[in-house]
Amino acid sequence: MGVKLIIDTDPGVDDALAIALAALSPDVDLLGVTTVFGNVPVATTTRNARGLLQLCGRPDVPVAQGAERPLVRPNPEYSRNVHGEDGLSGQAGALPAPERAPDETDAVSLLLSLLEAADEPVTLAPIGPMTNIALLLAAHPGIRAKIGRIVAMGGALEFGNKTPSAEFNIWADPEAAHRVLVEESVPLVLVPLDLTHKCAVDAAWLDRLGESGAVGAALKSMTGDYLGYYRQALGFEGIVIHDAVAIAEAIKPGILATTSYPVEVDIGLGPARGTTLVDRRTPRRESSSRVVDIALDTDFDGLRSFMLDGITGGRR
Repeated sequence: MGVKLIIDTDPGVDDALAIALAALSPDVDLLGVTTVFGNVPVATTTRNARGLLQLCGRPDVPVAQGAERPLVRPNPEYSRNVHGEDGLSGQAGALPAPERAPDETDAVSLLLSLLEAADEPVTLAPIGPMTNIALLLAAHPGIRAKIGRIVAMGGALEFGNKTPSAEFNIWADPEAAHRVLVEESVPLVLVPLDLTHKCAVDAAWLDRLGESGAVGAALKSMTGDYLGYYRQALGFEGIVIHDAVAIAEAIKPGILATTSYPVEVDIGLGPARGTTLVDRRTPRRESSSRVVDIALDTDFDGLRSFMLDGITGGRR
């Protein structure tokens, strides 16, 4: 078995594809999934995560529900306009009924127990707001030694998708993102919008997904509302599967090319709240900000093939 992985997620259409990529990969030991508010409320993200694991034939993977709101300031806005009312373009009800009940503990407790039990370093992949991860590291600082690295989808260097400068996951809980990105010492790869938009998949990719079998057809059926949004955003028939790009890096370290930069997160109350501030000046100025590996390039066709093959098992 390959990389030991825990996914923290808010499904979400792109989260659905990310979960499938990990759940179906023979190179992943998927230890657990924890859920957080984000694209839709946390009760819905938890239901979606359990149904998606059942769809992928993985009821063995425990799911625990996590934070229902940000650390500090209430944030009532979700992304239903992008992902649909149920987070999956109205198709959540078509998911198979989960065989396994949600874990009786909360997300932080499950994260802690899975990490403590691991016999080798574990990769954490937060692909929603970082509230659960911030709570874990704040309450249990000694657990850092069990985390090999964090691969997080979030942030933006040039443009945001929630505000002109802020990406949704960071904007949804900037204080949590600040804790994880700026204040911690765990090795971290940040996968921002600047890269994920370049990794967009087109209608032909989605057709191959849908034709690959029952799982692929179900996943494609969840992209309706999402495709409608990205048809306008991209100007062609396709979608951006942000979270699956991050999971690809979690599964295959180095599939994304990274560059190290000092990073800050704006936690003020002004219009820049939630902005990821990345210092790319050259020569590099002296800075007290933490240096983070930021994914900015990849073999785009190779990455798209890796994601499709991982979800379909090469049946396309």
